[in-house]
Parts: sequence; structure tokens; C-alpha cells
Amino acid sequence: MVEDKIGGARVNHMCEFFKQFGSIKRLRIARNKKAGKSKHFGFIEFESPEVAKIVAECMHNYLLFEHSLQVHIIPTEKVHPKLWYGVTHRYKPLNWTQIERNHHNKERTLEEHRKLVERIMKRDKKRQLKIEAAGIDYECPEIVGSVQAVPKKIKFAED
Repeated sequence: MVEDKIGGARVNHMCEFFKQFGSIKRLRIARNKKAGKSKHFGFIEFESPEVAKIVAECMHNYLLFEHSLQVHIIPTEKVHPKLWYGVTHRYKPLNWTQIERNHHNKERTLEEHRKLVERIMKRDKKRQLKIEAAGIDYECPEIVGSVQAVPKKIKFAED
């Protein structure tokens, strides 16, 4: 097993590059769960341990994809049992815009709406105190709103 520090390269490119030394059993590039970008390290398992030793000797401090590789052999007993879990899974980035949109537009209970209005009023009160402390004579317009939640969807009675 060989651990190497890599930079942003695709699995296919890495696989093709390291195939020149011998047959590769598994290859894993660590990725950030949120953004999907490379964490700049990965693991390669070769069919033969002799090939792994040769790769470790030849490729240590080798410049690949604008990054210097730090290649080390990891003993089998130090390999975490879940290292290869999900290797075949293709990363699909989360649509954070849609997640935030759903969170913002969700139906709120009367209690959630009341808390939201209270936070807005508290923030406005703080802002008014800062304006007065600065010596500015300004009459802030009142925030128009009610504590009662307005339904987002209007339901009509069917005949």
C-alpha cells in the first residue's frame, strides 16, 4: 500500500500514470465532502508489494501536477479497515443553493414565526440605540409586521 500526496488530479490520470509501474488494485483520492475538491493526498494499492516499494523509492519528491509527491509505504496492520469504503462511489456535489432555498421557504409554525419577528425587532432596537449613541437625530421607521404567521400558500375551498 502506498500513500502519496497529490494535487487536484483526476483518478483516471493518476491511474494511468501509476500503471507504468505495475497493475493497480485500488486507488483513492481524498476529497472534501462539502466542495468535492481534492485534499491533496491519496492512497494506491498495487497487486504486488514489490511494486509498491519501487514506486515509493522512485516517486518520492517527484513533481506531478504541480505538486511534490510525498510517497510512503503503509504497513498492512496500520491501514484503517474503512479506507477503501466508498472507493467506487462517484462524488456528486450537493446543491447548496437549493438546500438553502428550501430552508428559507419552509413552512413555519406560529412559534417559529414569533421567534423570527422577535429577533428582527431586537436587532432593530440595537441599531436604534447605536444611532442615538452616535449623537445622530434620526427617527427610524417602524417595522411593519405582525406576530401572526401569514400562510405562504392560499388554499381555496373546492365546490
